[in-house]
Amino acid sequence: MTFGKISAVALAALLCSAPMAAQYSAKQEGDVVHLEDARNHTVVSVLTGVGNVAYEMKVNGTNVLYFPAVTPEAYKQRPGLAGIPFLAPWANRLDEPAFYANGKKYVFNEGLGNVRGAIPIHGFLSSTDQWHVVEAKADKKSAWVTSRLEFYKHPDWMAQFPFAHTIDMTYRLSNGALEVHVKIQNLSTDPMPIAIGFHPYYHLTDAPREEWNFSIAAKTHWLLAPNKIPTGETQPIETFFPDPKNVPLKDYSLDDVFGDLIRDAKGGAAISMWDRKQRIDLTFGPKYQAAVLYSPRPTPNAGRGGRGGPPPDPNFLAIEPMAGITDSMNLAQKGLYKEQQMLAPGAAWEESFWVKPSGF
Repeated sequence: MTFGKISAVALAALLCSAPMAAQYSAKQEGDVVHLEDARNHTVVSVLTGVGNVAYEMKVNGTNVLYFPAVTPEAYKQRPGLAGIPFLAPWANRLDEPAFYANGKKYVFNEGLGNVRGAIPIHGFLSSTDQWHVVEAKADKKSAWVTSRLEFYKHPDWMAQFPFAHTIDMTYRLSNGALEVHVKIQNLSTDPMPIAIGFHPYYHLTDAPREEWNFSIAAKTHWLLAPNKIPTGETQPIETFFPDPKNVPLKDYSLDDVFGDLIRDAKGGAAISMWDRKQRIDLTFGPKYQAAVLYSPRPTPNAGRGGRGGPPPDPNFLAIEPMAGITDSMNLAQKGLYKEQQMLAPGAAWEESFWVKPSGF
């Protein structure tokens, strides 16, 4: 048999020699980097110019991240917490406008404008434009972008948190899963407290919040004062969630802290959420010692999110990997928290968490 003037054997040889489309690609457009896994129909988009936030993880065209802004440009004009924000130099709340490290009290200079309020929250880096891309590449195994923040170069930041350091963040897409990796290098002469975290917002699209369920691998629930600061007391998680492996989200309005994460053989802690068909599986690496779950019940007059209150759309569950519990530095000073991580001078702290959607 022939096909025109080309034999079947020659045609087969031609097809075998034709270059295959690459599974992974990384493309930078201004301050946006797109990572693509073509085989798994997944695209992750990172806005490096506003906090280095990942604002989309689209699977078959559906974004598994809550991101209410219509475009990245609209988000630049009015940034808030959405997508996967990075929180540093501390995550969540402090019980006063100061923090403790190495037995010393560091009081914030509120006149600088980057730290505000009696209960400062979420650090001051979530919308910075000072990240710069180190590399955006792809190979046969993954696509990734690494960006760096040189904290020590900014006097207003150092005035509030006087520990010279750099932060490298890598988003890596491989086999339909996203790894978010952070490396912190302590350039100062004193041990540096590690109190960072992320505030990822996830949502499912084939059912409303009332039909979502989740599971969390943790042993303890931290009791909170009215200002959402841990009191130092804990209770077994089963006292709060009767079945931590299958929790109906509709029964809870969440802004809660969980510890004693249950680890698998590799040190990972698993948290999942699902509805009718869709599912998001998360794994926290060993140095993320706590998890915060945030999903308030919808209220008629909800705000726009960020520091001012919950976003207007109730259909999200924020599952936050935390290096320590809320207010970890100050609670450690009071002797109420024993797991505060300290990074030695010249040393590096590294950890990852992973996001794996399915059913989208």
